[in-house]
Formats: sequence, structure tokens, C-alpha cells
Amino acid sequence: MTMTSTSSTPTSAATSSRFALPAPAPLLSGAGWGAFLLALIVVCAIAPVLNLMVPADSAFHLSDYAVALIGKIMCYAIVALAMDLIWGYTGILSLGHGLFFALGGYVMGMYLMRQIGRDGNYKSDLPDFMVFLDWKTLPWHWTFSDSFVATLILIVLVPGLVALVFGFFAFRSRIKGVYFSIITQAMTFAAMLLFFRNETGFGGNNGFTDFKRILGLPIATPSMRMTLFVLTGLTLLGFFLMARWLIRSKFGRVLQAIRDAESRVMFSGYNPLPYKLTIWTLSAVMCGVAGALYVPQVGIINPGEMSTAASIEMAVWAAVGGRATLIGPVIGAFIVNGAKSWLTVTAPEFWLYFLGALFIAVTLYLPQGVVGLVTKKFREGGAK
Repeated sequence: MTMTSTSSTPTSAATSSRFALPAPAPLLSGAGWGAFLLALIVVCAIAPVLNLMVPADSAFHLSDYAVALIGKIMCYAIVALAMDLIWGYTGILSLGHGLFFALGGYVMGMYLMRQIGRDGNYKSDLPDFMVFLDWKTLPWHWTFSDSFVATLILIVLVPGLVALVFGFFAFRSRIKGVYFSIITQAMTFAAMLLFFRNETGFGGNNGFTDFKRILGLPIATPSMRMTLFVLTGLTLLGFFLMARWLIRSKFGRVLQAIRDAESRVMFSGYNPLPYKLTIWTLSAVMCGVAGALYVPQVGIINPGEMSTAASIEMAVWAAVGGRATLIGPVIGAFIVNGAKSWLTVTAPEFWLYFLGALFIAVTLYLPQGVVGLVTKKFREGGAK
């Protein structure tokens, strides 16, 4: 018995080593961590110094306009990252993420409206638009709008619950492809029409604006603008790391398998529903957080954020940067919105034509987006 046990030990050891799983790859490469730390330093140190400490007449001064613009684009980059998780890695094209972005923005906007207090035009505890419409009390859905803690919870809860309920019925019915894209677009359009109505208590066509304070502090000061800028940058970087970790996990590999061959995933014993529902809800929550950060920096939220064009633009950001790359959609958000900011000033009538041409060109000639093109060039250079 002893001889048998001794002789089997090397065999079992060799077998276990032969089938040993490879060690998990690091979250980011050395160069990746270097780029991440550089972005962190830019957001938390360099940008605040250039804006708050460098004189306005200096060539190195970062203007308040630039701070607001970059902060807004970083909010869009969070949305693009969310789109990449659901479209790039799971193969589900949503044309309704503008709804989740707007829901987070409206929750924050309700809190900011309550922060105005009696400083409005009508000197009332009610928001000005409610006084104008002869409302006497706040609607029920404004109950917790004066609490910042409740607002933070609702920013996550409201988009998450809407996405969870919608996604459960859609994915359980196995709606996919272009049909899913159409119903998400229809859902967002219906919500936009609802929010346009004055009697719903969301400001109607004008939405919410004229914000004055957040947490009792003036919202229009340079220091508050920079605080919101830094918070937005940290949120973007945090979501990027979370998405990176998620995609490299077993959960992320299942998502990619669902994208490539959902029927094979089902035959392998996996139920795609919880995976699709989880990533769908998570992407909606990310959009809600982005919307909540967007509103105090831009100073307005209205139903236009739920328009069909707004949701389509979100898909364009991911496509231009490069789907299934994580960093690509972030870059795409900066490229497209930077071009939009410039073109809407120099040639506003050509912006929509440019956007359509850009999407067609990327689809035909750059299916992997800008990041895919750069990666291909580097590989070709390395091969030579």
C-alpha cells in the first residue's frame, strides 16, 4: 500500500501542473497604471492649480469655460463607458440610455431647486415654476428632494429600478438586436413626452435651472466648479477601473460569450438573463450618476436630454472611440464633443451633417474605432 501511494504522488502532481490555470493577468499593465496615475494627477492637482492659482492673463491659465466644458465631457465619457459595457462587451445596442442619464440629472435638479429656497423670483418655498402654475404644495415625488443623502440614494435607485424592470421583461422575452434598440428608443421618447407635461411636476419644457447652492454653498464660485470637476474626474477613473475589473472577471467573459454566441452559452448551461440584466442595470446606474454630476456643472436639465438624437450620440461616442476597449469610448466622447463644441460655434448648421458623416465613415472604414486604428498601426510598426 505504501509503494502504491508513493508511486501515485508524482503522477497526480504532474497531472495537476498540466491542467493548472494560468495566473490572472494584472488589472492594468505598467504603462496602463502610469497613464492612470497621470490622469489622476491632472484631475486632482494640475487642473486645479492652472485654474485657481495661475493668473488669468497667463498662457497656462485654465479658464472657467474650459473647466466647465471638460467637466461636461467627462460626464459624457462616463455614459460612453456604460455604453461600451452593454454594447461593446454584451452586444446589446441601446438607444435609450439618454433616459437614465436624464433621470439622474432630474433627481439632482430637484435637490438643487429645493436649495434655492426663497431666493427665487416669487420668494416662495416652492420652485418658481410651481408658483407660476398656481401649485399649492409639492407633489409626492418631491418628498425627499430636500435631503442630500436621499438624493444620492435616489440617483442610483431611480435609473437602476427603471432599467431593472424594463430589462427583466425585455430580456425574459428574448428581445434582441434591432427590435431591442427600437423599444429602448420608444421608451425614452415616451418618457420625454411625459416630462414635457407641466402637470407632472418636472418643469415642463423649461425643466430646472437657475441653481444657486449645493449643500448650502454657492454653486457658481470657481472653487465649487473645480470641486465638481475633480469629483467628476475621480468618478470617471473609478468607473473605468471597475469596468476593467468586471470585464476581466469570469462575469465579463460570460458577457463576451453572450455577445458572440448567446445560444452556445445557453447550451453550456448558463442562463444569459441574470448576466444581461445585471450589466444593463449597472450601465443605467452609471448613466444616472453621470447625469447627476452633469446638472450642477451645466446649470440646467430639461426633457431635451431624453431626445432621440441625444441617445444616438451616445452610441456614436462608443463607435468612434472603439467598442470593447473601455478607453476607446472615453476617447470617442472627448473627440465628438470637442468637435461639437467647436462646430456649433463656427458652423452650427453643419454639426448634424458632420455627426452623421462621422458615424458613416467610422462604420465603413474604422469598424474598430480610433483605438483600433492606433493599435493596428502599432502592430504593423512592430512587425516591421
